[in-house]
Amino acid sequence: MNINRHVLANGLRIIHQEDTTTQMVAVNLLYNVGARNEDPQHTGYAHLMEHLMFEGSVNIPDYDAHVQFAGGENNAWTNNDLTNYYITLPKSNIETAFWLESDRMLGLALTEQSVEVQKGVVIEEFKQRHLNRPYGDIQHLIRPMAYKVHPYRWPTIGICPEHIEQATLNDIMDFYNRHYTPDNAILSVVGNIGFDEVLALSEKWFGPILKKRDEVTEERATEPAQSRIRRKTVYRDIPSEMLVMAFHMANRRDIGYHVCDLITDILAAGQSSRLIQHLVHQTKIFTAIDAYIQGSLDNGLLYIMGRLAEGITCEMAEEAIWEELSVLKCTSIPDEELSKVRNRSESERTFNNINYLNRAINLAQMELIGQDSNLNEELARYCSITSHDVRQVANKVFLKRNCSVLYYKKTPGEYS
Repeated sequence: MNINRHVLANGLRIIHQEDTTTQMVAVNLLYNVGARNEDPQHTGYAHLMEHLMFEGSVNIPDYDAHVQFAGGENNAWTNNDLTNYYITLPKSNIETAFWLESDRMLGLALTEQSVEVQKGVVIEEFKQRHLNRPYGDIQHLIRPMAYKVHPYRWPTIGICPEHIEQATLNDIMDFYNRHYTPDNAILSVVGNIGFDEVLALSEKWFGPILKKRDEVTEERATEPAQSRIRRKTVYRDIPSEMLVMAFHMANRRDIGYHVCDLITDILAAGQSSRLIQHLVHQTKIFTAIDAYIQGSLDNGLLYIMGRLAEGITCEMAEEAIWEELSVLKCTSIPDEELSKVRNRSESERTFNNINYLNRAINLAQMELIGQDSNLNEELARYCSITSHDVRQVANKVFLKRNCSVLYYKKTPGEYS
């Protein structure tokens, strides 16, 4: 895969890959700002800022209308590490994407009214998804158990709706001016467009935008190693009880991240995986169980969570999981099982990167991670993982002192 790179004088990083099999082009703009860049007393700003980026810029009051007129589609999302925007357009209309994205990087046209409108939207989302939905507050409970100093201790939506409600226009503009700058962004372009044209359009539309950031590197508190198991029990009006276990794991740049990713596949990817076979189908301790990783730039979490079968206590369910993890730590994974999860991982990533938009998103994230590699080399890291690697990482991660355990129980008398 031929990947082209360039950095404009203002610091904007450009990644390009030409694909002549499509008449479309994806323009993906990643900003290196997420919930981890927020003040603990003013959380949820990164997600709110994502909403406000569609409220109109200095020269373009209606962003979405211009995308639709050009025959394109667009969307955005935020997590704890980054905020990502993308547009897909026919090749013939691609300059529209550069025009739109550069103008809202240059300056938003926010008003007290537009800020209040989007604050209301985000607060309503907070309530619907996290406060009024069964199991919706799990991340608000487990994250502050696992993290005591690092900003991963709150989810992307924020700690509480009041932080959004109290945000002022000046607060939002300050957040925007500090983070929405060319030297804090990565422009990834994939599709039927040559590198020279990408450079010309980038210079034309983004080149004149000045840097706004100070040269001082933003520092975050390093989370100390957890020294003992942490526990919490809550009672909610829910149909079935749930067990949640969170283990500290390596960051996105470490090979340990890739091993943990495969471990979660071994544990809970597909009906033949260990936890589903043993704890759902055979012993019927859980009605459903899952394992997944938090793909974080800083050290993240590996989650195991499941809904308990009727009559099973959280203590019984937790003990069953520890027994399964002990087997993973003490015995080598058979070659056939490891090959199966490696092949599954290779297949998923290969098919994912067939799509030009997915490639644009993935290339931008790899550039942010700092991997001097292409998508094929990322795949090779997964394929190189051995049974020894799995046991070694499992023995490092699956320790009781490295674990936070949440018992999510039914309120007595509810759903009985």
